[in-house]
Amino acid sequence: MIVPVILAGGSGTRLWPVSRNAYPKQLLPLFGDKTMLQETVLRTRFIANVSSPIVICNQEHRFLVAEQLQEIGIHDATIILEPMGKNTAPAVAIAALYQEKKDSILLVLPADHLIKDVQDFTDLVNQAVKHALADRMVTFGVVPTRPETGYGYIKISQPIDDAYRVAQFVEKPDLAVAKSYIESGHYYWNSGMFMFRASKYLSELELYASSIFNVCKQNFSQMTEDLDFIRLNKTTFDQCPSDSIDYAVMEKTQDAVLVPLTTDWNDIGSWSALCEAQKPNQDGNVLYGDVIVDNVQNSYLRAESRMLAVVGVSDHIIVETSDAVLVAHKDNCQEIKNIVSYLKKNQRSEAELHRKVYRPWGFYELMFVGNCFQVKRINIKPQANLSLQMHCHRSEHWVVVNGTAEVTCGDRIFQISENESTYIPKGMKHRLFNPTQNNLEIIEIQLGNYLGEDDIIRFEDSYGRIPLAAEF
Repeated sequence: MIVPVILAGGSGTRLWPVSRNAYPKQLLPLFGDKTMLQETVLRTRFIANVSSPIVICNQEHRFLVAEQLQEIGIHDATIILEPMGKNTAPAVAIAALYQEKKDSILLVLPADHLIKDVQDFTDLVNQAVKHALADRMVTFGVVPTRPETGYGYIKISQPIDDAYRVAQFVEKPDLAVAKSYIESGHYYWNSGMFMFRASKYLSELELYASSIFNVCKQNFSQMTEDLDFIRLNKTTFDQCPSDSIDYAVMEKTQDAVLVPLTTDWNDIGSWSALCEAQKPNQDGNVLYGDVIVDNVQNSYLRAESRMLAVVGVSDHIIVETSDAVLVAHKDNCQEIKNIVSYLKKNQRSEAELHRKVYRPWGFYELMFVGNCFQVKRINIKPQANLSLQMHCHRSEHWVVVNGTAEVTCGDRIFQISENESTYIPKGMKHRLFNPTQNNLEIIEIQLGNYLGEDDIIRFEDSYGRIPLAAEF
C-alpha cells in the first residue's frame, strides 16, 4: 500500500503579500479553482494501490485543511497537527511511526508543487515502487532545463535499473556553478519528493539522526485525538531538532537512489517561479485580475481586490491585495522574505493575516480601522456558531444585514434579523449562532482602547480551540 504523506506546513513568505502565515500558499488557488493542497492530493488518486493521505500541517491551519480536503471528496484523510514547524525530517518521522505496523510505502510530497502532466507523474511513482520495496531510499530528481540558482541539486553516479545511485546532494549554487552542473549532465534539481518504506526511513533516521528519532518516538506515544485531528505533544515536540530529510537522512544513507522526473515541475518558491509556470501574453506579461497596462513587458501583475494600472515597466512583479502592494524586480524575488521578516519584527499584522480571515464557522473581513474603533464584516455558515466568549477591552455593536442571528448576551438568548441590531457591552459573555440553512452576514463595530484579536476569554467552543487562542 502506498500512503501519500502531504507536507502542508510551510509559510510561503516569498509569495507575500498573497501568501501569509495564517493563509499560506499551499492553501491558495494560484492556478485555477483548486488550491495547491487540493491539486497535490488529487494527483495521488491515480496511483495504483494508493490509500487515503496523511496530511501534516500547522495546527492553526487545521480547519482550512480539513475543509479543503472535504471539498474534493477526501473524507478519510489523517490530519496530523504540528504545534510548531520543525522542518521535514520530524514530520515524516511521525508519519512513518503512524504507518510502522503496516510498513507501508510512504510517498512524501510537498503540498506546494506544480506538476502539469499527472500521467507522467503517476507512471514515475509506479516505476519507483520497486526501488522502495527493495529497501532503497528514493528521491525524485527533476531533469534541469536551465541553470537555476534557486534550487538545490543532486549529483548521480552509476545507474541501477531505471534509476541512479545518488553521489551527492549539493546546496543552491551560484550561476557559474549551476551552468557547469547543466553542462556535465550528472546533476538534477532536488524536488523534495521521496519514497521509501516506513520502516526503512525510521531505521535510517535512528542511525543518522537519533535525536530526532527519539523525540518523535516519544511524541508518537503522547499523541492525542482532537475532533478529526491528531495532535502532537507541544512540550515534547519543542525539544525535537529542526532538520530536513535531506540533511538528516538522504545525504548520509548508502541506499539513496534518484528516479528522474522529466515532466514540467515547479515548486512555486517565488513570484518569478509562479510567473514562469504560466503562459505569458504577446508582451511577455502574465496578468491576473483587473489589470490595465501600457508599455509593460515581461512582468507578472496581479490584482486581488481593485484595479491595478501599470505604465512603462519591464521585468517586474507587482501584486496588489486589499491591505498591501508589492513592487519588486524579478531578479530580487528571493529577497521578499526580508520584507516579511521586517513586518514580523515590527509586529505588523500584514505578515500574519489578510483582511479576510477564515475560521471554522466562516470568515470575518476587516473593513475599516479608526482611532479606538474598527468595523468588520462577519459571515457565519449555516448551523455554525462562534465560541461563548468575553472581551475585556472592547464593546461590540452587531447589525444583521442578511439572515437571522441567535444572540447570547449574558443570561438572554434572542434572535435578530435583517435590519436589526444589538449591543454587547464590554465584559459581557456573548455568542453568535446561525440557526438557519443560509449564510448569516453581520456588520460588527468594535469600540475600545484595545482591539487586538487576543482580547478574548473563551468559555465554550464547538471546535475544540484552546481558551486563549487568538481566533474567535
